[in-house]
Amino acid sequence: MEKTIDIHGVRVRYDVAGSGDTPVIVLHGWGCTAQTVKVLSDACSDSTTTVYTLDLPGFGGSQEPAEVWGIEDYTAMLEDFTKALGIKRPVLVGHSFGGRMSIVFASRNDTDRVILVDAAGVKPHRTLKYYAKVYSFKTAKFLAPLLMGRRRADALIERMRGRSGSSDYASATPKMRAIMSRVVNEDLCHLMPKIKAPTLLIWGENDTATPLSDAKKMERLIPDAGLVSYPGAGHYSFLERQAQTAAVIASFLNLKR
Repeated sequence: MEKTIDIHGVRVRYDVAGSGDTPVIVLHGWGCTAQTVKVLSDACSDSTTTVYTLDLPGFGGSQEPAEVWGIEDYTAMLEDFTKALGIKRPVLVGHSFGGRMSIVFASRNDTDRVILVDAAGVKPHRTLKYYAKVYSFKTAKFLAPLLMGRRRADALIERMRGRSGSSDYASATPKMRAIMSRVVNEDLCHLMPKIKAPTLLIWGENDTATPLSDAKKMERLIPDAGLVSYPGAGHYSFLERQAQTAAVIASFLNLKR
């Protein structure tokens, strides 16, 4: 069932499936929608669960935030969502960026279980080439308006962003680009030891966006965590290994098929 709710200053679209006593919230990754993670939503569905799958603000059928949000704002939105719907002790399932939200939420709220799928949250190690690119961009951003005028400088900076950014960055609106730039550098490792709920990590061993080393670090830092990894799978491991993922989640959540 498709629904919308005005929450934390934005209209959020979400799907609801089932009517069981255990609430499950499924959170998609950056540049995706609720439809992208339907495999995960379906894997969590049985007679004991009610599954909520959100289009996060700025994606799918949900409005963009009016301001440049960080992970704190997205998590506060999720907290407001659970309060508005009377959801208590949810199971959280987060892929990529949705994993970031799950980590922050679970570090300070009572949750039943957490499932992190190729999740973000460990600040990536940067190469010398990356820093050269960043500082070249910052220098151009400072000098271009002085040398070229504001309008031509803005056009140059936007072209540089498009060339140097990821495909997610290049396809985003200016507001969502600013949000992505902010959230991608937020390191959440200090919050991971605060997660008290049993946590399942599902990962593709060939994931280059959030590498397997991130999963192993999360497994060390989260007190009650276990890792399942798929050889040959990438950042969307749950789509590449659908049957395995459904079986692993069913076992972890003790689902009744």
